[in-house]
Amino acid sequence: MTTQTRRSFLATLGVAAFAASRNAEAATTLFAPHRRLERIGVQLYSVRDLMKADMPGTLAQVARIGYKEVEFAGYFDRTPAQVRQLLRDNKLRSPSTHVGLDLLEKDAAKTFANAKAIGHEWVTLAWLPEDRRKPDDWKRFADSFNKWGKQAKEADLRFAYHNHNFEFVPANGTIGYETLLNGTDPKLVDFEMDLYWVVFGGADPIDLFNRHPHRFKLAHVKDSAGPPDNKMVDVGQGKIDFKTIFAQSGKAGFKHYFVEHDQPADPIATLRNSYNYLHALRF
Repeated sequence: MTTQTRRSFLATLGVAAFAASRNAEAATTLFAPHRRLERIGVQLYSVRDLMKADMPGTLAQVARIGYKEVEFAGYFDRTPAQVRQLLRDNKLRSPSTHVGLDLLEKDAAKTFANAKAIGHEWVTLAWLPEDRRKPDDWKRFADSFNKWGKQAKEADLRFAYHNHNFEFVPANGTIGYETLLNGTDPKLVDFEMDLYWVVFGGADPIDLFNRHPHRFKLAHVKDSAGPPDNKMVDVGQGKIDFKTIFAQSGKAGFKHYFVEHDQPADPIATLRNSYNYLHALRF
């Protein structure tokens, strides 16, 4: 190889090495965590006492913090038209509402009609009574969920179920949550995953995503200080790894994320702290 050829060859290697380093840098940037939550919501149970005292003022405070979506837990004697107007006044959307089992068992059609009038997309069952959590009950509820899911679909809505930790307690070789997931039609029934209660119950959210992909359209974003007390804390101040969980949002099926704290000492401060953490989070 001549001197000139050798110089040309080495120069080519240098350019290639430089390009490779730039490509590696670009790849690192490309695949670094960069996604964020486009819309952050709040479950209004977190501010239920404030809502009871001053629903318009509380919704205005929630909107000023930066929240774009809310999930109701009662309407405090407002009509569907009044609730819809309050949402418009504060430029808020309400994709979901929590309802009690009694409303569905008493008059599901009216419950769905009211939800549609307000503008909800999901009607979410919030709770199952303690005396109806035996293995046979889970099977019956799976059947009821399919029935309500069909009614919701006919009303151009979706039906969902919100978990606590009791669904993960084994009984006679069965786990209630698995019975509900396996016994319901994905075309009719969605699930709202409360991340705090899943972790409290000893389950792994990502394992559930892997085994039941796209079933979890809604998420409750609630944080835990960890064992042994599992004290609820503002989102971002606890042990739950939201960054890793949200990185699997596509597999989970998550479309909406609602901050929640059951017993906040200062509800507005908790909502503000949780919003600021999630607004800055990249995953």
